[in-house]
Amino acid sequence: MKYKTLIVIFLFTLLSACSQSTVVIPTPTSADEISTVIALTAESVYATVTALAPRPTETPTPSATPLPVTPLPSSTPTFAPGFTEFAQIRFISPGPMSSLVSPFNLQLLLVSGESQLVRVELIGEDGRILYRSLERVSRNPSGGVYRNFEIPFEIRAVSERGFIRISSKDDHGRVQTLNTMPVLLYSVGESQITPVGNMMYERVAYDGIEDGDEVHGGILNLKGRFWPFNDQPVFLELISSEQKVISSRVLDFQGIDTEPFETTLPYKVNEPTLARLSIHQDSFDLVNDSELKQYIYVSTLELILYP
Repeated sequence: MKYKTLIVIFLFTLLSACSQSTVVIPTPTSADEISTVIALTAESVYATVTALAPRPTETPTPSATPLPVTPLPSSTPTFAPGFTEFAQIRFISPGPMSSLVSPFNLQLLLVSGESQLVRVELIGEDGRILYRSLERVSRNPSGGVYRNFEIPFEIRAVSERGFIRISSKDDHGRVQTLNTMPVLLYSVGESQITPVGNMMYERVAYDGIEDGDEVHGGILNLKGRFWPFNDQPVFLELISSEQKVISSRVLDFQGIDTEPFETTLPYKVNEPTLARLSIHQDSFDLVNDSELKQYIYVSTLELILYP
């Protein structure tokens, strides 16, 4: 009886102890919940490090100094119908506002005056002569003669504007033809050649009058079109073999675009007289010399004037 009582007491004590030390098994965490916890932890650590790290000192980027820019030439205006005759002095190369360094090659197709002497000049910005030569060129009115020249020059500045001026006189000493090409001159660098474009044609086109025509009645009626070189006046003249001006007229054009003109040149002669009809324009950028004055363009026709 005593042993049964001890066994019952032992079992009751054991059951009480087990009920007080119950083991709780944790619920397993899913893979998505683990990824979320890791990402949030990483962001928190990066934010903390960024806040505590010293900020770098920003050095301002130096601004580049722009290089000087040479203005490009304006586009050559398009000729009105009628400008199809090649210039007596026709530039092949260089073209307008070409950038040239010394020496450069000048190429021409020209009809020299009756004197068969051609004057070649390179004129600087202040009007000084940088190059000049006098060449004998056989006269070929039907097609012209091809010539090329090697032109050396020296300038004091880095760059400046310039003019290539070609002229030829007749056998009486009158300017028979003259043409000019504006260019840019540089002391260093490489030449950059532009195309000639419209400057291969004469700047004047007459209606109903040609070289060698006869004029009667004491009045020469003129009608045509002209492409001004600049905004300076344009002069029409009848010049005798003795280089005397028989008649003259001033034409004013608005700007440098092609414009029509119509005028008269009255004259007085007592007998048939050979005279040269000259149209010319000047430029203040050129030196006023005794032979070519300040001519930038000259075109002429020889006419026979009758009373």
